[in-house]
Amino acid sequence: MRRRGIAHFTSAGIASRTTQIGARSFEGIRRGLYSTSAQLAELDHNKLVIDRTKAPKPKIPNEQLVFGTQFSDHMLTVEWDKEKGWDKPHIKPYQNLSLDPASSVFHYALECYEGMKAYKDANGKVRLFRPMENMKRFNRSCSRLVLPTIKEEELLECIKELVRIDKDWVPQGKGYSLYLRPCMIATQNFLGVAPTGKALCFVILSPVGPYYRSGTSSLPVRLIADTKFVRAWPGGTGNSKVGGNYGPTVLSQKEAEKMGYNQILWLYGPDHQVTEVGTMNMFVAFQHKNGEKELVTAPATSEGVVLSGITRDSIIQLVKQLPGWRVTERPYTMKEIVDAHDEGRLIEAFGCGTAAVVSPIQAIGYNGKEISFPLGNSGQAGNLTQHLADTLAAIQYGEVPHDWSIVID
Repeated sequence: MRRRGIAHFTSAGIASRTTQIGARSFEGIRRGLYSTSAQLAELDHNKLVIDRTKAPKPKIPNEQLVFGTQFSDHMLTVEWDKEKGWDKPHIKPYQNLSLDPASSVFHYALECYEGMKAYKDANGKVRLFRPMENMKRFNRSCSRLVLPTIKEEELLECIKELVRIDKDWVPQGKGYSLYLRPCMIATQNFLGVAPTGKALCFVILSPVGPYYRSGTSSLPVRLIADTKFVRAWPGGTGNSKVGGNYGPTVLSQKEAEKMGYNQILWLYGPDHQVTEVGTMNMFVAFQHKNGEKELVTAPATSEGVVLSGITRDSIIQLVKQLPGWRVTERPYTMKEIVDAHDEGRLIEAFGCGTAAVVSPIQAIGYNGKEISFPLGNSGQAGNLTQHLADTLAAIQYGEVPHDWSIVID
């Protein structure tokens, strides 16, 4: 009898249970857990309360901006309770949060976030880049952790108002922007692994410059293909933007730096499938033996290994419009990269994400071998990488009209 009880927790049993959960959406599970007879209040941007700071902070010159170290005058907060729903949203002076030490966020990593940017165009108008995609992904991450979801349009309207109030914090100039960080954290004071009954959504803003001081194109980076640590796995949270994905990567990042590399190239499985680079999605451009040029990126599926990045999706859509290129979302391995390198069929490679936008890859260290990627004439980005970086920047800064760029001021 005892052995039969243990059998329920074999890998086959776990896989079966995971499949059952995967067949239902996490949002459906969340609704079931939080359903009550009373109608819960939804977020309403028309109820926004605004308290402006009486002591504005000094701003520093663009050239002194270091990513994520300075913050604007105001923040947005809105609280949620499972019995009442969403409270009034509140824009207030940037300040510390007051949380119970037993809040679930501290003990069980029940928190998720988004990364997005506001840009100032040549006419001084403030723009957001595909912000509704961030709102949708934010809700998917919340659902994955059984945190409360939030009306996407209403939250975006609150965020727009926050950016309008702090619009002077949006730096002017190519490569500079205001980084927006929406967060959701579990605040119930309960030492138990269970859905939270209280949550806090907040948004903070940070003026930032380019990751690397070379305009719209980042300096090439060197990667170490990690065969020791794994970032994500099927059934995990790798396709959600949750804090638990990132904390465990700090150790491997430090080890990469000790070996002289800039970032980690995350692999998965015994065949060393390529997934992500650092905190970015990754693309590799191959020249096939039949002469075809293919840009490849790992598929962002519901399995939970690769994050569906907004910059990633934008690049896929842009490359589909380029003549002579085929863009494919498919699994690919380090062996495919090594073979293409040895046969002279590697065109270029790059990582992409909100922070660095497009970051060219110079080399990958793998099993004691250095795999080099061709670079452009400048010794920096390849032709395709540079084209995509320039095209995205032109859209983000309003230099070309595009429905991805939303003017809010």
